[in-house]
Amino acid sequence: MIVRLVKMEFKQVEIENFRSIFLIAQTQIEKMEGCLSVNLHQDLKQPEIFFTISNWDCDASLENYRQSELFIITWKKVKPLFTKKAEAWSLTSSQNL
Repeated sequence: MIVRLVKMEFKQVEIENFRSIFLIAQTQIEKMEGCLSVNLHQDLKQPEIFFTISNWDCDASLENYRQSELFIITWKKVKPLFTKKAEAWSLTSSQNL
């Protein structure tokens, strides 16, 4: 299993806009082949910082999503709302090493 962690920091005035975009995209992402789950988390002390944590059956499924029209369209909507460049990590459990 692959865990994808993405950290994003938004303009304060764009937080609700981002939430709306995510809620629409979340259902579609979860329907992608190989997606096990995708969730949104907000930092308690810095509410402009969000993390998405998604679980994928394998790296190929994650890469297929990242090349999909859904990802490209969603990213074009979200990217202008950032205050900083997003950071992302693809992780595997240390039990799988």
